[in-house]
Amino acid sequence: MSDPVTALNGATFNAGIASVAEVPLQGMITLRGDLSAAAIQKAATVTIPGDMPTAGRARIEGENGVAWMSPDEALVLCPYADVSAVLEKMQKTLGNSRALAVDVSDARASFRISGPHAREVLAKLCPVDLSPAVFTSGMFRRTRMAQVPAAIWLSDTDCLQVISFRSQAQYVFDLLVVAAQPGSSVDLY
Repeated sequence: MSDPVTALNGATFNAGIASVAEVPLQGMITLRGDLSAAAIQKAATVTIPGDMPTAGRARIEGENGVAWMSPDEALVLCPYADVSAVLEKMQKTLGNSRALAVDVSDARASFRISGPHAREVLAKLCPVDLSPAVFTSGMFRRTRMAQVPAAIWLSDTDCLQVISFRSQAQYVFDLLVVAAQPGSSVDLY
């Protein structure tokens, strides 16, 4: 069996108004069910104890976290190597709850956009108000990036992270690189 690799083998672009880098392998588990149910909330927060995030929010620290994806879906993040153990713990926590927890790590690609113009790069591609006054730490958005679905969050002051489908990784990376080309700043933020 071959070793797991990211979709683009760690592709990076550092020659523009922001840096674009494919994130190393990340454990991602989709949890579907009634997010108001106690057992499902407890399962969703196994990697980052505390409260379940509300609509449009996420709690992410390093490789661990949980993000609200929709009224019946959460995204649980953990180190890639820990996915099986986290899934097992989630299944035990869920018990007989009507829920579905599935490893989607290898079906997703993730990118980090960093630098003082990171928000601007994404604003060129997504119909989301990314101004610092509106898109703040802890916010999480599912949106479209040009022609594909994406999820985004602010991981640091000048750093945003994007998740897309793995099958669209090259397209997403290319979009980000074009939006980050030297001299393309519009000084929006």
